[in-house]
Amino acid sequence: MKWLNAVIKTGFNLNMHRVQRAIEKPIDTQERVFKQLIQQASTTAFGKKYGFGSINSIQQLQERVPIHSYEMLAPYIQRMMKGEKNVLYPGKVTYFSRSSGTTNNKSKYIPVPPNNLKHCHLKGAHDAVSIWFHNYPKSKLFDASRAIIMGGELSIFDRQAQTFMGDVSAIMLQHLPFYAAYFLTPNIPTALLPDWEKKIEKIAQVAVHQNISNLSGVPTWTLVLLRRILELSGKKNLSEVFPNFELYAHGGVDFSPYRSQFDNLFPCKTVEYRNTYNASEGFFATQFSKEDQGMQLLFDSGVFYEFIPLDQLHKDQPQAYTIEQVQKGIDYAIVISTNAGLWRYMIGDTVRFSSLYPHHIEITGRTQQFINVFGEEVMVWNAEKALTNTCYELDAQISEYTVAPIFLSKTSKGGHEWLVEFQKSPQSMLQFQQLLDMNLQKLNSDYEAKRYKDIALQELELTVVPPGSFHNWLKSKGKYGGQHKIPRLSNKRQYLEEILASFPIKS
Repeated sequence: MKWLNAVIKTGFNLNMHRVQRAIEKPIDTQERVFKQLIQQASTTAFGKKYGFGSINSIQQLQERVPIHSYEMLAPYIQRMMKGEKNVLYPGKVTYFSRSSGTTNNKSKYIPVPPNNLKHCHLKGAHDAVSIWFHNYPKSKLFDASRAIIMGGELSIFDRQAQTFMGDVSAIMLQHLPFYAAYFLTPNIPTALLPDWEKKIEKIAQVAVHQNISNLSGVPTWTLVLLRRILELSGKKNLSEVFPNFELYAHGGVDFSPYRSQFDNLFPCKTVEYRNTYNASEGFFATQFSKEDQGMQLLFDSGVFYEFIPLDQLHKDQPQAYTIEQVQKGIDYAIVISTNAGLWRYMIGDTVRFSSLYPHHIEITGRTQQFINVFGEEVMVWNAEKALTNTCYELDAQISEYTVAPIFLSKTSKGGHEWLVEFQKSPQSMLQFQQLLDMNLQKLNSDYEAKRYKDIALQELELTVVPPGSFHNWLKSKGKYGGQHKIPRLSNKRQYLEEILASFPIKS
């Protein structure tokens, strides 16, 4: 199959020329995407409401169309799911990506029309592989080997309207180009099984006997699969099981707390990790190189980007900046207009530019995931980095965690409670707790100020739950697998209390 690998690689190398042009000319590329989107949607119900036919500039779009939350777009999307045409997107949409973002009782349904599927999601994946071959021309990803993709599930929403809903990974799997589908293992029906425990077992039973070169998926679920494969193999590590393994493409959650666990499974310096930003709403970015942890924004995939500084979010008319206006080191809420019919939609993620020209971003958290009960303004990236540093210093590994406030009372000061499930426990939980608190203070000056001499905040509390607690909790809520993620930070104690009430706790 060396010839096939060479042919496929040539195609990706040719595509890389287009990717590089977009990277080098982001302003021109985004201007072109903006004009295409406005023109395509001018005859839709949404386009007519806001006069897209007479919009000639980005400024006019910003003046006419307010920032939209999901709740504002939901009535349009419901009409589309019932079969109505020309609502947000020109024509009928039959596929909708189901996403909860974090674990709550309300799902979001994002339209995935053919144009968006082909020219955003699949194109983004194609661009990511092109960048990989550009940096690793000797790669043998398609040389008699197989790839594992942790797909989700699909189900019928409305049989009469012929509309389907499911994880975006499942929709992508059903529409992969033939050359990509050929290299997948196991078969697509198995990858789309709704029962995640059965799916993981079947994938493991097949993959353990194959030459796997790469896989992609959310770290938490991928680790469950890889440990099962290792168990079935009887080997010491996965480098013995898959000697030709090259690449793990991850996304969905921050990878740093899980990195040491993957290094233990693949104790081989030739294995590479790449971060990707493929959300239900689109494939937005991919890590360009090993040396730079930032992800390159993909400007030519049917997405027009705007960025709102976090200190503007509370305003009725927040200032939104284009790619030409952004600066390094500032946390922005990302706003998108896309070829899926999402218009000035705030997806809930916050990003920071680590470089400009090329424009590389880091995901710093969620607009709704932070703790600011006592003025401490702790963001997700603060928590992730503090946890990663603490695990490294004390040779520990975590599986999952969530953080909630400890509210003020007559007998105690306020603080934070960290609910943690360890993969590898530290020798001293007290030492872990104290070091985690110190590392968080080093990363967040507001938290450090509130912790000064315990005047406003007491030292964080560490509560340990047994292995499997978080996954079992997800299962109990019908949120097991797929796009469902553990909420990391919350200003309320709902999630933490539910877990505490469900499992015996040891501290």
